[in-house]
Amino acid sequence: MIQEMKIAFRNLNRQKKRSFLLAGAIGFGIMIVTLINGFSGAFIENVSENFSHLLAGHIFVEGVEKSDRGRNNYFIQNDQVLIEGIESLDLPLRFLTKRSDFDGNLVYNGQTIRQTIVGADWSQENYFQDRMMLVDGSFANMSDPQGLILSQDITERLGLGIGDRMLVKLKTYTGQQNLGEFVLAAVIADPGLIGSMSGYANLDYVNELLNLGPGEYKILGLYLENMSSIDDSVASLYAALEERDINLFPRDADAEDANYIEALMNQGEEETWEGLRYRLYTLNDILSEVQDLVTVLNVASLIILLVLFIIIMVGITNTFRMVMLERVREIGTIRALGVQQAGVLWMFLYEALFIGLLGFAAGLTLAGLIMAGLHTINWGMDMPIFILLKNGHMTFRLFAWQLFMNLAIVAGLTLFAAYGPARKAAALEPAHALRIQG
Repeated sequence: MIQEMKIAFRNLNRQKKRSFLLAGAIGFGIMIVTLINGFSGAFIENVSENFSHLLAGHIFVEGVEKSDRGRNNYFIQNDQVLIEGIESLDLPLRFLTKRSDFDGNLVYNGQTIRQTIVGADWSQENYFQDRMMLVDGSFANMSDPQGLILSQDITERLGLGIGDRMLVKLKTYTGQQNLGEFVLAAVIADPGLIGSMSGYANLDYVNELLNLGPGEYKILGLYLENMSSIDDSVASLYAALEERDINLFPRDADAEDANYIEALMNQGEEETWEGLRYRLYTLNDILSEVQDLVTVLNVASLIILLVLFIIIMVGITNTFRMVMLERVREIGTIRALGVQQAGVLWMFLYEALFIGLLGFAAGLTLAGLIMAGLHTINWGMDMPIFILLKNGHMTFRLFAWQLFMNLAIVAGLTLFAAYGPARKAAALEPAHALRIQG
């Protein structure tokens, strides 16, 4: 076995150019697939982290009240029992957030734009300010109760400047029409993929516009130490609240006709109940479709690898047919010296395997260098792809199972491509091979 491996390695050195071209073709395929795997591996992690900052939490609790007219009103009235349930658990909790939001029409100088306005407690959400890139104005301007932060795109479309006042038309939490006024406090860089999705205001004023009472708000957010504990934490919290006889929507929503988060949010449309009923949902629920996209990317990378290797296999098969013809007399000599058919077969297979392994190593190394280079570039938080980045940098994550699977595919298909010519070479009769002029 060792002798066959030494001869195979020697044969690679004899035909350096040919070996380099075959290994290079394999390496190119591995490089492309590794880059896709690395990007998709970090994709869900980066998107989840960025959304957790924008939404101010990993686990969310909202209250739903069914009105006499069958309308669902969303608000949390007395959160003490919720807080007690949270504090009774040993959750990896960093902090709690309280927010309210509404979809309204901003009106200024005859222009109207639909906008989601999120009310936050800026004295508690200092971390969120660090995630915003100010283009104009100052967070200090949010000391004005009617202060509003908008994206650059919205302010340009409305023609707004710092200090300008605008009207907002909205519906209260019970569905009544209401009118308010905001003053532009700051402008943030348009974050591309989700730019213009939300403006940010003071929680107390948003609650006032929604006609919520003192201490009331719409969503309680739990920001955890790490995202890996989301599912376990929400299960523990659900059980703790259930023990306190809090009326909860089930977490096992039926999603036959919609995605999971839509089904979760549509619970109770046909039901009736008394008082507030609470819904628990998580960042993972919101981003369930993003996980599906990651799966699609991984499947696509596997298909790309297989397509590339079908093409490369043709080259490997033809190359080893030529190699067999070139080495006919050499094969005859080896066989005449007592080497069995299996030994000749393995010489060719080891040669093909070494080419595949060298190509795999080269492709992996090149992909690593490219990923390291891309990671050093600060693309900025105002880029259209910022939601895919981590603090403005591209990140990549490779899983061991993906690397081993790709290695197995490379080794298996390379051996398969070389097996036919190798078997023919091993089947040559020594006397016949020695008579052929190679």
